[in-house]
Amino acid sequence: MKRIMALDIGDKTIGMAVSDPLGITAQGVGTIRRTKLMKDLDVLDGYVKQYDVDRFVIGLPKNMNNTIGPQGNKVKQVAGFIRDRYELPIYFQDERLSTKAAEYMMSQSSMNPQKKKGIVDEVAAQIILQRYLDQQK
Repeated sequence: MKRIMALDIGDKTIGMAVSDPLGITAQGVGTIRRTKLMKDLDVLDGYVKQYDVDRFVIGLPKNMNNTIGPQGNKVKQVAGFIRDRYELPIYFQDERLSTKAAEYMMSQSSMNPQKKKGIVDEVAAQIILQRYLDQQK
């Protein structure tokens, strides 16, 4: 069965999560360390194939007053390249406070601080995807 992939696109990393085959839960699957956009997408190719992705949910950073700022515009630009490359639907999900939520969740665990830092974007992508899945019910 096809899966939904969420991306938390930042300047340095791209956090990734996928849905279970039934589209009920989200699981983090990794983080891409950004280099150049086309190289980043080459890495993403393997995940898209591995998880048989049929659509993307991309976290859209918004200001607290619901406007889209410079970072949101960067994310939309990258999303355009993703749409062109994979020819799959893209849905934007408001990602306000998702990274803060991820950091809080991880602060409650006994995980090594260096490991926490390495997966915060993956956890944020998981939160973004779970919000999207919950809204679809």
